[in-house]
Amino acid sequence: MKFALITGSSGGIGSSTALKLAEEGWNLYLHYHTNKGAVEELIHKVEGFGVEAIPIRADLSSPREVGRLVESIFRLDAIIYCSGNSSWGLFQDQTENDMDEMINLHVKSPLLLVQKLLPKIIEKKGGIVMVSSIWGQIGGACEVVYSTVKGAQLAFVKSLSKELALSGVRVNAVAPGVVETAMMSAFTEDDKHSLYDEIPMGRFAQPDEIADSIQFLLSSKATYITGQTLSVNGGWHT
Repeated sequence: MKFALITGSSGGIGSSTALKLAEEGWNLYLHYHTNKGAVEELIHKVEGFGVEAIPIRADLSSPREVGRLVESIFRLDAIIYCSGNSSWGLFQDQTENDMDEMINLHVKSPLLLVQKLLPKIIEKKGGIVMVSSIWGQIGGACEVVYSTVKGAQLAFVKSLSKELALSGVRVNAVAPGVVETAMMSAFTEDDKHSLYDEIPMGRFAQPDEIADSIQFLLSSKATYITGQTLSVNGGWHT
């Protein structure tokens, strides 16, 4: 019986990952912040596979709330950190509060979360997958803060994987390009078509395609893969 924690499970990538793992028999801790309705709907779907689903609410833009999440977990084989949001605009217009929120959500909270849950993960020789971004690899204009925190996630993966390798714990990341999720709702159709033209495959990724990569990294087919970032971007900026 395996248990996985998925943060940001109400989002497109998190919910798709939950369904794929549930189909394989994983029991799930489903973290969310505000979208309770989406998680309740997800639980109904997940339970259709005969597994247990436990909702946990926490605001991970506040590191103080990491403890609430940790206290709800009694057994753990995997952590999938999908929580995140973007920050658009010129760097000179970003406020200190904007920066703090992004750093907390994408860097400080995941570090604290993983640190506190490591004893459980080491006991099970489990796995950790961080959902980063293509911008963490190459940087993006008008997304300087977002690119910075996503790059920090990749450095965390590289470093922690070396520290935990002899414990049998694998730590990896996926770096999606553009994914057809609610995060893209602010874009006009013209904006989207301009992006299509830049991507060699001519389309955005679907959330389940990113979930497939996460599922692979946690599977028995990836037992010698650690410290890696799997780019899932349709050939964009490679």
